[in-house]
Amino acid sequence: MAGKVFFSVSMSLDGFIAPESSEDLMGRQWMELQQWVFPLRFFRENLKLGGGGKEGRDNDIVRETFERTGASVMGKRMFDAGERMWPEEAPFHTPVFVVTHEKRDPWERPGGTTFHFVDDGIESALDQAREAAGDRDVRIAGGGATILEYVNAGLVDEFSIALSPVLFGAGIRLFEGVDAGRVALEQVRAETSANVTHLTYAVRER
Repeated sequence: MAGKVFFSVSMSLDGFIAPESSEDLMGRQWMELQQWVFPLRFFRENLKLGGGGKEGRDNDIVRETFERTGASVMGKRMFDAGERMWPEEAPFHTPVFVVTHEKRDPWERPGGTTFHFVDDGIESALDQAREAAGDRDVRIAGGGATILEYVNAGLVDEFSIALSPVLFGAGIRLFEGVDAGRVALEQVRAETSANVTHLTYAVRER
């Protein structure tokens, strides 16, 4: 049985998921957006940041998201930013399919992550990710434009937003350009902690 296709992102209260420029990805606002995740035990373990860290429901959700993911799909902009910032052992530990217009040989990293570069469209990338994931789910890792392409194509089953108590004012909006006329949502779950609110929705055709 095929798994679900989902995405999971942190979002500011005013609807942004990243700064406009990838050069600002590790800037103050982005760090504030992600501040709920950095202290978590699983996040620290996965990025080899050392022992310790917070446990609890936020940590469980991050771990569950990782464990359900059998393969990921991402856009070239996210890959370019990550290529500069990820440690040698990239944090995915599964196949990752990068949607791009460029031809490039697979890039294998220590720890089980191999980046495959797909130059014939988002559906081809998803087909390859589904095959690689087997029974597990496929995560559309980002960025915002890539997520939107999959939502508008009707290829996303479910998504989760970690709503952070931060205002961006400008940047990349998660749903800028969404085809709202064809997308209906069903709330699956809402969980709160002291630092973030986790919202999960199933995506239906309207």
